[in-house]
Parts: sequence; C-alpha cells; structure tokens
Amino acid sequence: MKFSYRWLVGLCLLFFALIFALIPAHAQSYDSELKLGVEAYKNNHYDDAIEHFRKATELDPSKPVAHLYLATTYVGQYIPGVDTPDNIHLAEQAIEQYQSVLDSAPELASKVNSAKGMAYLYLNMKKWDDAMTYYQKASDLDPNDPEPYYSMGVIDWTRCYQPRMEARARLDMRPADQLNAKNPEQKKLCDDLRAKNMPTVEEGIENLNEAIEHRPDYDDAMAYMNLMYREKADLECDDPVARRRDLKIADEWVDKTMATKKAKAEKASPPTAPNPQ
Repeated sequence: MKFSYRWLVGLCLLFFALIFALIPAHAQSYDSELKLGVEAYKNNHYDDAIEHFRKATELDPSKPVAHLYLATTYVGQYIPGVDTPDNIHLAEQAIEQYQSVLDSAPELASKVNSAKGMAYLYLNMKKWDDAMTYYQKASDLDPNDPEPYYSMGVIDWTRCYQPRMEARARLDMRPADQLNAKNPEQKKLCDDLRAKNMPTVEEGIENLNEAIEHRPDYDDAMAYMNLMYREKADLECDDPVARRRDLKIADEWVDKTMATKKAKAEKASPPTAPNPQ
C-alpha cells in the first residue's frame, strides 16, 4: 500500500514536470504559428491559415501582425455586395481583428491599414456612416494619404447619385433629362434635392480635391470630380448660368482624366527600338 502511494505521487510529480516543461515551448510558438499561417495562405488553404493566425493572436495578443494577417485572410474570403449571413460574418470577423490593432498597435502604419480595412468593409456593406468614420480616422492618422480622401469622395457621390436617380425615375425622367424649374413637380424635386444633397456634393468635391492635391496623377479621383460636378449641375435647375459652368468644369475633368491616363500609359510602356531601314 505504501509502495502504491509513492508510485502515485511520483507519477503526479512526473506529470506536472512534463506540463511545466511544455509551457515555455508552447509560449514560444507564436512565430511558428505565424509562419504556418503564411504558408497556408500562400497555398490558398484559408481555413488552415485562419486557424494558425488565430492561435498566434491567442499566444501573443499584443502583436498586431497576426491580427492583421487574420483580418486579411477573412477579407480574402469576403465577397463584396453579397449579403448572406456567412459572408457578413467574414466581414465582421475581419473588422474585429482590425479594431484590435487600432486599439493596441503602437505602429502608425498598422493603425492606418486597419482603419482603411474597416472602412473598405463598411463601404462594401453599404454602411456609409461607418465607412466615412473610419476613412476619416485613417486620414487623421495620415493626412498625406490621398486614398481616404478619394474614398470619402466616392461615398459622397454615391449618397447623392442613387437617391437623385430614384427620385427622377418616379417622375418618369430619363437619365439625360435635366430638371426643369418651369415644371412644378421637377422644381419641387430640385429644391428638395438641393437642400439635401448640395452640402454632400460640396464635401465630395473638397475630398476629391484633397486626393488630387496629394496625388496629382490620381485619375480615378479626376473621374469622380467629373461625376460630382454633374451632380452639382443637376441641382442648379433654376440657375442656367451656374449649370453651364458646372457642366463645363465636368467636361474639363473628363479631359484631364483622359490626358492623365494617356500619360501614365505612355510612361509605363517600354520604349520601342528604332526600325532600321
């Protein structure tokens, strides 16, 4: 009986010794889990990548890299515009990881990328206010980055364009038709739209100007400047001079967009060798 008791005590001591011996090895496996996750991601094994990155975040929650990799993996599986519960859940899980980085990461670049990642997801989920909040946060963190300004300009345009076209359709207006101040129904619609949309149009123009100021060859922003001035022109239904001015500015932005795209294409094209005769 005494022998059995000593054997049991010895077995327990051996068990605890093994457990404590394993703890340091487990705690040092953050890097290995991160490496395994990267390899799985490169090989398109996204479920395995998620599992490894999640383990890495659990082993050392303070390191932002694993959180960013995990968020990136979720985003890689997310399908923009698809509103199924599973797809929305992917976006929400990515947002959770980005938020963790925003809350704790000391590096500016990690915070900026997380804010932009959250804004991108909210944008594609059509949560405009949330998207604007996090693009603004990204801009506050890095005021010289043109992309948040551009994205906020796109949101401003979307907020104006969609309801305006829906309202025009209710009056059986074609897309090319201009609101006519002499038509009572159209005049009322114009007044309502101008009161609601003009501040957003002006904000959008300001955001896009900021984007172009920080990236002078930002042709996508130039294209939206054209669209934004056409929004503005449609709200000038009782001011033909202002409408013509806005449409002229819109046409100028079309020309700038095309010229910039052409210049960038020529710059990217390798020089051709002279043809010997």
